[in-house]
Amino acid sequence: MVVYLGIGSNLGDRQANILQALQRLRTRLRVEVLSSFYETPPAAGVSGPAFLNLALKASTALEPVALERFVRDVELAVGRQRPQHLAARPIDVDILFIDGVAGDFGRFEVPHPYLAQRPFNLVPLAEIAPELVDPVTGLSVGELAKRADTAGIVRKARSLHFDANRQEEEPAIRLSIDRAGVASVKRVVRLDLDGKETVFNGEFAMVADLAPGKSGVHMSRFAELLEEAMLDVLAVDQKPGRIEDVVGRIAREIVATHRALRADVRLRADFGLERWTPVSGKRGEETYTLVAIAHAEGDQIRRVVGVEAEGMTACPCAQGMIREHSLRELREAGFSEEDANRALDALPVATHNQRGRGAVLLGIPDAREREVRAEDLVEIVENAMSSETYDLLKRPDEFFVVNKAHHNPKFVEDVVRGIIAGALDLYADFPDATFVSASQTNYESIHKHDAFAEAFGTFAELRGELRTGTSAARKTDLATWLGTRPSPVVA
Repeated sequence: MVVYLGIGSNLGDRQANILQALQRLRTRLRVEVLSSFYETPPAAGVSGPAFLNLALKASTALEPVALERFVRDVELAVGRQRPQHLAARPIDVDILFIDGVAGDFGRFEVPHPYLAQRPFNLVPLAEIAPELVDPVTGLSVGELAKRADTAGIVRKARSLHFDANRQEEEPAIRLSIDRAGVASVKRVVRLDLDGKETVFNGEFAMVADLAPGKSGVHMSRFAELLEEAMLDVLAVDQKPGRIEDVVGRIAREIVATHRALRADVRLRADFGLERWTPVSGKRGEETYTLVAIAHAEGDQIRRVVGVEAEGMTACPCAQGMIREHSLRELREAGFSEEDANRALDALPVATHNQRGRGAVLLGIPDAREREVRAEDLVEIVENAMSSETYDLLKRPDEFFVVNKAHHNPKFVEDVVRGIIAGALDLYADFPDATFVSASQTNYESIHKHDAFAEAFGTFAELRGELRTGTSAARKTDLATWLGTRPSPVVA
């Protein structure tokens, strides 16, 4: 079924409200065409500031009544409270046509008689479907839009433009800036996660280089580029984009728009995976972080994708000291050394614990990117620690986690080595040029500092270390692999 919808907002961040509604609509509709944004004065009797409106064409398997119900749920999810009929609202979604027949905005048995009197719907709709015919008047939407009172309706660029442009002027000190941009930009993002469409609360950081003769970058332009990229993702008739596709597209646009030599974009997005507790079998959802970084330079783009996950470690050093002391105590109590060692081998020895956060990033050829699943990366990180952890734990589960961790003590360095080895094993058929980076931070329980370790390199470099047992003369780090600085010269 083909449907045409009108979306409007006149409260809060109007553009963000519309984008959020589009994200939610895409869960049940395949959006095929989007109109431009139009700023329109409120209809007679409607309170509040001017509306921002657009129209879209989509296809869906929903029947009309189910579609109406879904649309109303989207409105409520975005924040519409439905206080009264003509009140200002953060979002308004109108069903304009269904399979070429005008919708009735909630009463499908009678076509809506007032479509011709709704220029805020007509003008955006005429941009994408002027040929549609209104069954009430017999006129096309394009003709209706020409005859409608469109006073005050303005097609909007996605940002305001002014003659004042201080950023393009020469600075007092003519020095280039390596990175300038914005961080902590939060947006709702719809992405492909292991083949499933998932909505994330994402956080972006976007930077570009700055020539010596330019005072500054256009900070607002970064947010505008982000909105445009998200609309592009929504508008294409295909599956939702993967996280590395999104950051790559934005990085490319930053280079083009800012006339920069290079640009970097990072996106972090929390996501949930279904997990079952190890003994009680209770279902829960654990939260992890998806990470993607893109570097664009000229026409070249390099990307990495990975995850961050939490777990726990048990300290081997303290455990060794406790074992040594316990052995001495047992011998003094009359146990033979053999019996004392047998007892200590059978029972987990006490030690102090740390909650840890590990990360793995992979840079891989485009042809193999879709073979990498977020869930697999999570398991690589969790399995490298002394034990995974859970939000929900019954008493038998607590025993399992503590017992497992104390039988499997790990230094922070051990965890990083385990992540690297896990990636090399799981992706053993990936080419030597593949890049991997692993890091681990342990939040110490008895020290006032945290412990940190990191390792990185191409598969070729790391495979060589495992094969020879000797350290590579020089290993590729993340910045070098992405190209954010020149590659080192190897003698």
